[in-house]
Amino acid sequence: MAGGKMSARQKMINLMYLVFIAMLAMQMSKEVLSAFGFMNEKLEANNFSTTEKNNQAYANLETKASEQVAKFGELNRQAIQVKSLSDNFYSYLENLKSKMTADLEDAKDYESMDKTLFLDTYFFKGDGYTKEGQEFLDIINNYRTKINETLGNNNQFSSVLNDRFNTNTLIDSDGVKVPWLKYRYEGFPLVASLTNLTQMQADIRNTESDVVTNLLGGKLEEALSLNNYTGIVRLNKSAYFSGEKVTGEVVLGRYDASLVPDKVVLNGKDATDAVKNGQVILDMPTGNVGEKTIKGTIFFRENGEEVPVPFESKYSVIAEPSSAVVSADKMNVVYRGLDNPISVSLPGVAASNLSVSASGGKLTKSGAGYVIRPGSGNIATINVSAKLSSGKSVNSKATFRIKDIPAAMGSVRNQYGTVRMPKSGLANAPINAGLPDFEFDLKIKVQSFKIKVPGELTIIVNGTKLSAAAKKVLSKARRGDIINIYDIKATYGNGTPFKKVLPVNIELTN
Repeated sequence: MAGGKMSARQKMINLMYLVFIAMLAMQMSKEVLSAFGFMNEKLEANNFSTTEKNNQAYANLETKASEQVAKFGELNRQAIQVKSLSDNFYSYLENLKSKMTADLEDAKDYESMDKTLFLDTYFFKGDGYTKEGQEFLDIINNYRTKINETLGNNNQFSSVLNDRFNTNTLIDSDGVKVPWLKYRYEGFPLVASLTNLTQMQADIRNTESDVVTNLLGGKLEEALSLNNYTGIVRLNKSAYFSGEKVTGEVVLGRYDASLVPDKVVLNGKDATDAVKNGQVILDMPTGNVGEKTIKGTIFFRENGEEVPVPFESKYSVIAEPSSAVVSADKMNVVYRGLDNPISVSLPGVAASNLSVSASGGKLTKSGAGYVIRPGSGNIATINVSAKLSSGKSVNSKATFRIKDIPAAMGSVRNQYGTVRMPKSGLANAPINAGLPDFEFDLKIKVQSFKIKVPGELTIIVNGTKLSAAAKKVLSKARRGDIINIYDIKATYGNGTPFKKVLPVNIELTN
């Protein structure tokens, strides 16, 4: 611009223009340097505030760990390890920053921090790194690795840690791969590198904050999760007379095996030794017949203060039973070929403590009761025995008659015997079979039947509805004719055939 065939005046103007541009660039450079310095100050102030908050969180976790070792002890151990790793890394960076500004008369004269010499010689040696440069990289990588190991390699912070403290090779604007240390620190003004290190300190404190908040918050969320609650029925009393109203309430209760009380008082006596897995295990004599009360207080320590949690419940003591109560769920008859449900109970004795057997059939457990499938005889007997808490044995039995399943009956439109209906209705109605007033639902299926129209040949039908041939014969019937449906073949259950199915007759109304 100042060369070529120009007049002296033009050359002077061009030269002044270049000087003006250089002055503007210099002024902008100073503003940028100052901006980095102000950003560094704000980051340092924020780091101080975050450090104070983190220390409070560490102290809170330590207090909880001293009060509830089972619940917070392991979390506190992790937090201590995270704090130690973080403080060491943070101190290393603080010491490095002190070295960078040691020769400056004014540590806040950011406009003078435009040189790149310190880190260019401290970190780099030719195309490689100095001992200090490699140490810097190793400390960053070690911090990331150790935090992940402390929290578990599959922890939820793994991706955040890998992103915040990533030292992988980067690609510059020209698409060239550049080692991370050179990309971030080589050739940068001193104040920019200083701010970069302060930002890394902020990442350390933020990582601590995230981890400790999650350790405490995770336990709180776990404690409050509805998965840890169960519905508890609290009746006003544990025994009622016939005709009384059952009164009480259903509440949510939280079970936490790691929450161990400091002291338990049960019925006026110390029962702290009875605590197992966060529960007070009851083991005491019932006392005489009548209503009894269980009451006491569980003491916990929270934030250094003792918190009492009172409890109270009632139960009734009844006289020992002398015989079992056995009843058939349907009637005093059991049917051959069917699984007949049987209920067995003994007042005051848990079902799990009953010994139940049968003769005259096969007895199996089914849910809260039993089923018996009778054999070939005429009598089935249920035998019950139990040993009471007093040591007394109780034996009882109940006898049932064994009967065959009665003959099924053919039906149309759920009607049996002789059914009056129009010819068109019969043509489209399915032929079914059933056992009126029988207590069991056998799920009966009709396989085939025969239909006889007066004056016509008998037609065999497979299935439940009239075939084309049967409809053709039916079309010849007249009003008042009796159509006979007989020789019905049907099955029940898993395909067991009925020995006999009674016929059904249809009187045509048109």
